[in-house]
Amino acid sequence: MSINSTGYQTGFGNEFASEALAGTLPAGRNSPQRVAHGLYAEQLTGTAFTAPRHANRRNWLYRIRPAAVHGAFAPFVQPRFHNDFGSGPVTPEQLRWDPLPLAEASTDFIEGLYTMAGNGSPAAQAGLGIHLYAANRDMQGRWFYDADGELLIVPQQGRLHIETELGVLDVEPQEIALIPRGIRFRVTLPDGAARGYVCENFGAMFKLPDLGPIGSNGLANPRDFLIPNAVYEDIEGAFELVGKFQGHLWRADIGHSPLDVVGWHGNYVPCKYDLRRFNTIGSISYDHPDPSIFLVLHSPSDTPGTSNIDFAIFPPRWLVAQDTFRPPWFHRNIASEFMGLVHGVYDAKADGFVPGGASLHNSMTGHGPDAATFEKASAADLSKPDVIVDTMAIMFETRAVIRPTQQALDAAHRQRNYQACWAGLRKHFAAPGNGR
Repeated sequence: MSINSTGYQTGFGNEFASEALAGTLPAGRNSPQRVAHGLYAEQLTGTAFTAPRHANRRNWLYRIRPAAVHGAFAPFVQPRFHNDFGSGPVTPEQLRWDPLPLAEASTDFIEGLYTMAGNGSPAAQAGLGIHLYAANRDMQGRWFYDADGELLIVPQQGRLHIETELGVLDVEPQEIALIPRGIRFRVTLPDGAARGYVCENFGAMFKLPDLGPIGSNGLANPRDFLIPNAVYEDIEGAFELVGKFQGHLWRADIGHSPLDVVGWHGNYVPCKYDLRRFNTIGSISYDHPDPSIFLVLHSPSDTPGTSNIDFAIFPPRWLVAQDTFRPPWFHRNIASEFMGLVHGVYDAKADGFVPGGASLHNSMTGHGPDAATFEKASAADLSKPDVIVDTMAIMFETRAVIRPTQQALDAAHRQRNYQACWAGLRKHFAAPGNGR
């Protein structure tokens, strides 16, 4: 059974309210002695009770059965999806992968998750897990929740119909979905096959960045984030609830759909955002600003000025800077970067980085445009703008080293000749007076 969306509300971090049956939401109180329609009141909190009011995240849910109603948990085996980032040495080598092969056997969203890299841990409440997914079957009689982290889902191929406790998100490539920690959901595949990226956030919840000198407008606008309205299902059967807790997967029998929330109010909500609505900022004179101008969302760390995770995108845009090397420059960062390509061509690479692929450049590892891109940009006519169209690249950046998993290092789709893309960068230096 698939439940359908009934529209969206707009905003990010706001207080929302929605009911699928009139009169569900109590007036003037959160947990009345008797809830309308014979429902149960349940609070879901995503922050400490004593968090400052502006940062406090919680929901009141009015549901057919409390979330505690299910069978005992036992281990669930899915060896490709985990938080084992190893404890040994991490190579400083530049790494790149072809797309994760599409699923051949019958595979749902949870079975299709493949862990690429990460750092920190759910126990430390800091860090991230970076996963890919490739699936070709709806989640049937199965629901999932992640107690370890918030999930940022970035489809690359195929739409996702994500049915959550609070409502439905229909997400297509070049859109993202953000599922809060602990929210139960099911994924169905309208196009029959799907592939994409998932960032699992163990730290502070994602938020919109402050704009500083940019002012009050630009980057991602809060009103472009869409929050679902309440929709529920009241079905019984022999079903399965899968949970992720402290880096491990668990399953329990459940005799009903957990998507039975008839009404809710609060600000701990799933949402979607269309990356094509991002208002890109850039230089109109010379040089170009740091890539933080492409920041969509970030998870703050405990150190001001640094993030647990930055989520940035590189969308269509105009490059007009004069006397300037217009593509991303050669660089080494204190931060570590994991990139993916959702759509089109990435302007800093001539080939090898294709939609569904990925790259990892860790802290202080040199990277930048390949030889072909460098030669083209060095000879470009800067009297004309460079209009970059038909592209959407993404980046998960973090202050900590991103540790690739062993399965990612050993993967058949890893490009073991990636470094060759810089081999054609020739010496051009000629000191004055040396006769050359």
